[in-house]
Amino acid sequence: MPHDTPPLAHCQTRDNIATITLANERSRNALSLAMIDALTTIFTQLAKRRDVHIIVLQADGPAFCAGHDLLELTAHRDDDDAGHAFYTRTMIACSTLMRHIIAVPQPVIAAVDGIATAAGCQLVATCDLAVAGPHARFCTPGVNIGLFCSTPSVALARNISRKHAMEMLLTGDIFSADDALRFGLVNRISPEGARVMAQALAQQIAAKSPHALVIGKETFYRQIDMQLAEAYDHASAVMVENMMIADAREGIAAFLEKRAPVWPNDQVAD
Repeated sequence: MPHDTPPLAHCQTRDNIATITLANERSRNALSLAMIDALTTIFTQLAKRRDVHIIVLQADGPAFCAGHDLLELTAHRDDDDAGHAFYTRTMIACSTLMRHIIAVPQPVIAAVDGIATAAGCQLVATCDLAVAGPHARFCTPGVNIGLFCSTPSVALARNISRKHAMEMLLTGDIFSADDALRFGLVNRISPEGARVMAQALAQQIAAKSPHALVIGKETFYRQIDMQLAEAYDHASAVMVENMMIADAREGIAAFLEKRAPVWPNDQVAD
């Protein structure tokens, strides 16, 4: 890529909050292989940063993310294998990105002000939290073009009810921000726009114990697929270990003494 070509996505950090911006408006922030690689690199780097307590994922332009780049996928129809190898590479890379978002220790908030379709909707569902502007729209339209949104269904089925997930997947209809809130795909709608609310929510969460946030996210995703007894055993063991860390001692003491906590583990990385 030429040095003067703007990045497909970029990241800024301020006050323990990292803000990732999808910045390829011309392609409606489509998840081309290059975009997927760029996002995966950013998330991989942020996972190592102790000074980053929370991540916001937003996008420039009228579209949050238009899903996979259909022009790029179609161009590989002329490959010797009719595109099979490239399609396999793309789907594996996209699935790896989604798993990275779950695996990063920091909570991730999607700020959706435009339309999120197909794998773009999958991206929203994969984030730990999501907020929407009043004009946000959500759609898994693959069924309309003979390409069922199978990989987006993985994230949808794990975040909203089966009936709502299947309605989105089977109809390919466009759903409003109000629908997304009703479905549980987003947490909140902001009349001022998603970016404003996402940053306010990020600031609120970033003020919590950074150690507790890491423990909480990891435990949530580890226990969610366990049987009930196993989940309680695991969560109980984590609670005991959590009680032993300095943040818990400070947090409990601050609560009892009616003062704001000063987190001993809130250290900026070198």
